[in-house]
Amino acid sequence: MSRHHVLVGSGIASLSAAESIRSADPDARITLVSREEGAFYSRPGLAYLLTSEVLENGLHIRTPQEIAALGIERFVADALELRPEQHELVASGNRLLRYDRLLIATGATSIPADFPGATLGGVVQVDGLAEARDFVERSRAAGSAVVVGGGSTALELVDGLHAQGVTTHYLMRGERYWSKVFDPVESAIVEARLLAAGVHLHRHAAVREAIGDRGQLVGVTLESGLRIPCEMLAVAIGVRPRLELATSAGISTQRGILTSAFLETSAPDVFAAGDCAQVYDPVTQTSSMDTLWASALQQGRIAGLNMAGVRVAHRKRPPINVTKVGGITVTIIGAVGQGTDPDLLTLTRGQSERWNADAEAWSVSAARRSDRLRVVVSGRTIVGAVVMGDQSVSRPLAHLIGEEVDISSLRPLLEAAPDNAMELLLDFCAHHVGDHAAAHR
Repeated sequence: MSRHHVLVGSGIASLSAAESIRSADPDARITLVSREEGAFYSRPGLAYLLTSEVLENGLHIRTPQEIAALGIERFVADALELRPEQHELVASGNRLLRYDRLLIATGATSIPADFPGATLGGVVQVDGLAEARDFVERSRAAGSAVVVGGGSTALELVDGLHAQGVTTHYLMRGERYWSKVFDPVESAIVEARLLAAGVHLHRHAAVREAIGDRGQLVGVTLESGLRIPCEMLAVAIGVRPRLELATSAGISTQRGILTSAFLETSAPDVFAAGDCAQVYDPVTQTSSMDTLWASALQQGRIAGLNMAGVRVAHRKRPPINVTKVGGITVTIIGAVGQGTDPDLLTLTRGQSERWNADAEAWSVSAARRSDRLRVVVSGRTIVGAVVMGDQSVSRPLAHLIGEEVDISSLRPLLEAAPDNAMELLLDFCAHHVGDHAAAHR
C-alpha cells in the first residue's frame, strides 16, 4: 500500500517536499492543505508585483504541466487540529485526513502593529498574494502613505508606493537604514536613492497613533507629535512563525518548531520545514531559524526525502537573501553584521568616503553610483558578503562562503596590500570557482 503524505502550507517548502516525495516514491499519495488557492507563486516576487514590474502570471514558479505531474490532491482549507498519536489532521469543512507522514510548513506571518488605530481600513501588511493585490489596489487610489519597518520588506513597500506615484513617508526607528545588516556607507547609498526619488525620510521616528474617520485611516501621529495626513499606513516590523498547529498538538517548540537534522519534530512521523522550523545543526549543536526562500526550498527538499524513507541530513548553508532596496538589487550572504571579533577582516570596494563626511555630497553622488561590494573574512574563510548593484560576483562568493573554502594562504597578502585586497580576493574567487567547475564536468 502506498504511503499517504499530507503537507500543510502552500509555500516553497511544501512544493519542494512534494517534488522530493514524488521523485523518491512515484506511487505515494500526496495531499496539500492550505488556505491559499491558485498556482504556486514566488513570495519574494511579490515585491515586483507591488511595483507593477511583473504581472501575477509572472510569479508562477512551475508550469501547470509540472504541477499536474506531481499528482497532488489539494484542499483549500484551514488545518484546525493535529492528532499525532492517531496520525490524523482535522481541517475545516469537516474534513478528516489520515496520514503516514505529515509536513508542517505553515510559514510565518507579519507581526501586527500594536499602536492605537492599527485595525483601521488603510493600515496594511503584505503576507501573501491576496494582501499584495489589496496593497496595489489601495495604492492606486492613495495620495499619501506612511511606511514603518526596518528591513528589506519595508523598502519593498516603499518602492511599491513610489511606483504608483504615492507621496511616501518612510519612518526609521534609528539614525540610519537597516543598521543591523548594512554598514554606514551602504545605508547612505540606499537613503540617497530614496531621497532622490522624492521619498520623505524620518529618523528616530515611530507611530504614536493611527487616526481614523468612520473606520478609515486619514493620518498618523508620530511620537514626536508630528501629524502626517495619509490614506495608507504600511507596516513591516518583522515576522513570527505560525506555530499554532504544532503547539496545540504538544510538539516541542522554542522560537520555531524544533526539528532534528532530518527535519523530524518531536511527534512521530511529523516533519517541519521553512519559516516555521527551527532546525538542529549537528556541527554547531544548535537549532536555528532562517526566514528565507532559499532555506525553505532546501529544507522542504530534505524533509520530503526523509518522509519518503530516504535518510538525508540537512546541511545548514549560509543564508542568502536577494532583495531590492531603493531600486538597488542587493545580495546578502552569510554573516555581515558589524561584530567585535578582532580576527575579522572587512574589505570594501565601490564607496566614496565623502558620503559619510558630507551629507549633501553623498545624497547626490550615491544616487548616481550604487555598485558596492563588502566582504567579511574571519580566520581562514570568507564568512559574509554584501553585493549592491552589479551582481556578477554573487554566485562565486556564495560558493566560497558556502563551501568554507580555505583562503589562509591569501590572507597575509590581503592584510599587506589593503589597496589591492579586493582585486586579489576576487581573482582567487574566479580561479577557484573555475577550477571547481572544471573538476565536476
